[in-house]
Amino acid sequence: MSAPSAVDTQTPLNIFNECHVGIVRRLKALDELPALLEPAARAREIAERSLEFFREAIFEHHLEEERELFPAVMASAEPGAELARVKGMAARLTEEHRSIERLWKSLERGLKQVAKGQAASLDVDDLHHLVAEYQRHASFEETEFLPLAQDILGRNSNHLAALGLSLHMRHVKPVNAYI
Repeated sequence: MSAPSAVDTQTPLNIFNECHVGIVRRLKALDELPALLEPAARAREIAERSLEFFREAIFEHHLEEERELFPAVMASAEPGAELARVKGMAARLTEEHRSIERLWKSLERGLKQVAKGQAASLDVDDLHHLVAEYQRHASFEETEFLPLAQDILGRNSNHLAALGLSLHMRHVKPVNAYI
């Protein structure tokens, strides 16, 4: 058993001073809390909105491209080099969709934790990689594939109209006939 610590009988007021030092240090830390609440709330909001958006918009966007846009462009492309080019681009974009979706799935659990305000093990490198990969993907699609698709589908206004109608029908909510 250790001996009790010696009591400073010469300067007993130092005990109060030392307590105040500790209290003030803790209060300074507490004073930082309001500045931290706003970024924490923003992190929860971004995570929650990203979870909703990715599932509802990005996954759906990928499906529309793969089910509607890519087949329409391939069906309208001229046989030979143009069709081969379109098929190659569509294959690349589809693989990029799967890669982006895999990255998202690896981040989803951590984002759910952040959205709930829980401690999260979010892989920051994967998050940055997802953002960069999607930006590259969108840039290629916007500068290479979509202009080519416009040229190909624009040769026949019926092809553009058919694609537009197909996309419109996918977005129309069914109406209940009994209402």
